[in-house]
Amino acid sequence: MPIPRSRDLRLLAGAAGLSALGDFMAIFPLILHVQQRTGSALAVSALIFALWGPVVLASGLAGTIVDRFENRRILIAASLVQAAVVGAMLAGADQLWALLPLMVLLGCGVAVSQPAEFALVPAAAGPDVDAARANGLMETARGVGFTAGPVVGGALGAAGLLWLALALNALSFLVVAAAAGLLRARRQPQRADPAHPAANPVRARDGFVFLARARDLAITLGGAVAALLLFSMSATAEPFFVTNVLRAGSLAYGLLLTSWTLGMAAGSAGLAHRVTRAQLATGALVAVVLQGVGIAGGALSTVLGMALIGFTFGGVAHGVKNVLLRTLIHERAPEELRGRVFAAYNGARNGAELGALALGGIAVGALGARAALLAAGLGPAVIGATCLVFLITRRRPATAHATNQGSVLHARIQG
Repeated sequence: MPIPRSRDLRLLAGAAGLSALGDFMAIFPLILHVQQRTGSALAVSALIFALWGPVVLASGLAGTIVDRFENRRILIAASLVQAAVVGAMLAGADQLWALLPLMVLLGCGVAVSQPAEFALVPAAAGPDVDAARANGLMETARGVGFTAGPVVGGALGAAGLLWLALALNALSFLVVAAAAGLLRARRQPQRADPAHPAANPVRARDGFVFLARARDLAITLGGAVAALLLFSMSATAEPFFVTNVLRAGSLAYGLLLTSWTLGMAAGSAGLAHRVTRAQLATGALVAVVLQGVGIAGGALSTVLGMALIGFTFGGVAHGVKNVLLRTLIHERAPEELRGRVFAAYNGARNGAELGALALGGIAVGALGARAALLAAGLGPAVIGATCLVFLITRRRPATAHATNQGSVLHARIQG
């Protein structure tokens, strides 16, 4: 995929990648630190839920903020607050009672900044860059951060340098704020008519209502979220699969994760933009199926090399899926609803992943690592295939209806 030349899009993508790098670089040694100090799996779980819980529970409010205020300013403000919160963690990392509320505040920043960043993409890309290429660049930048962050964070944690990981994370938020300040692009959400302030209210529920009523979005995004509830169990099963089934060590586990993230980068950068606008929903569900096939193939492997091939294949499909789902929202959601629609999807997606963390532990204990990993692949493949059949058979053939669907649904919501 040729890299879009939009200065603002490159800035926004760089900020997204740096944010992912900083977050993953800090969270891994922080989890290790809490586990070593408390010896409690419950404390580690509480830390994870404190960070991601607000993304789920505050998704409606976060989307409302994004659709009410200028998004560039939201990114700047959220990044500065997050930098201050991480700075406070440097002093409170040894006290769980202080760390948990700070993680909640950090999670609230994520809940607002992610939909603001997403809603800014079309304005940053400009009219000459289509949504799929713009989202491909954003997803690739995140993939780089997701790949490098755990490696750097794990090294810092092993060296006992939690303070440095947190300091670098705080610095990354300051750089993201500076990058947002350099953006020329603006997304100024539509405001209600001053003479009739109730004519165009910004309501938190509207994102969920739109997703529930839009046929293609409901089937596609609903299927993707349902698949995540099973797919994300793989995160729990993978280390046990590598060590207990493949009889390999930490290096092999790192190679397995790297093969997935490299596949994601290849899929998001090289393949996703080739899917036409008319096939976004279908392509995303096909990618859900292939992502599951890749995981299942890895689970059936008896040697590391075959597992790496399966995970690479699954990672490519995962990268394509992520780009297509974001592009589908950009294409179908009305501009003035975009922040709330993405926040609703983001909340549902993160809620499924949190549920999968608990489900994965149960599955590994009850079924074993290989069977749990196989379920994490076959389950999403079945869900994706079922939704694909449902989408094809239920889709209305009238092109005019499909073209006008977004505006009609928006009118119903506002009415």
